Amino acid sequence: MSEAVPVLDDLRRESEELDHLVEGLSGSRWALPTPADRWTVAHQIAHLAWTDRAALTAVTDGEAFGRLVEEALAAPDSFVDDGADEGAALPPGELLSQWRAGRDALHKALTAAPRGTRFPWYGPPMSATSMATARLMETWAHGQDVADALGVVRVPTDRLRHIAHIGVRARDFSFGVRGLSAPDAPFRVELRLPSGELWAGGPEDAGQRVTGPALDFCLLVTQRAHRDDLAVRAEGADAERWLTIAQAFAGPPGPGRPAREGGR
Repeated sequence: MSEAVPVLDDLRRESEELDHLVEGLSGSRWALPTPADRWTVAHQIAHLAWTDRAALTAVTDGEAFGRLVEEALAAPDSFVDDGADEGAALPPGELLSQWRAGRDALHKALTAAPRGTRFPWYGPPMSATSMATARLMETWAHGQDVADALGVVRVPTDRLRHIAHIGVRARDFSFGVRGLSAPDAPFRVELRLPSGELWAGGPEDAGQRVTGPALDFCLLVTQRAHRDDLAVRAEGADAERWLTIAQAFAGPPGPGRPAREGGR
């Protein structure tokens, strides 16, 4: 059995919460705009369904996934939007059924994956655990866009620990994708989970430190809120610079979100 089972269980719970948020929506509410430029609620769910299908292909058919990579390379600036547009054009009920079926199939495939297996992806190959964690991060982040569009405030959970983990591991990527050299010194990151538990990483005596609520850190690294609206604090020039460019997701630098009027 795969080593990814614990995070897969959390991924299932995260997906189910978002599913409950959209399952009873009228057709007009599926068409509501979200904070992502040009994307509606339907686009957000379509993107999750599209990525789940790509992940399932990577896990079950490496040769077929190679063809997906070729398609992406042929249209690097549009392939993500094209996939979302295609899914968003479906009737909401059909789109929701496709998302449910795809994520269930991916759950089963990752659960059955032998320990130590690595799968191809659009970036470096991923273990089952890494792929499940990335899917949870995306589900949570795009779920935030849906919640914002619907005017819903979600109750945060300790599943945020997985997103925090990705955000910290992507520190050097955040610098590199902008053509910047990553700091040599390690950072200490201390985040308070919704339960009150402390999530921490890095040497305790590190000179560069980041602290704050896990929710705010996750909103920052998924670029779902502006730093000025969040209670994430940096100590040290390198940590300060990281928080201005942090991103947990692959691809080019994201545009981020504007600060709210009046700040926090």
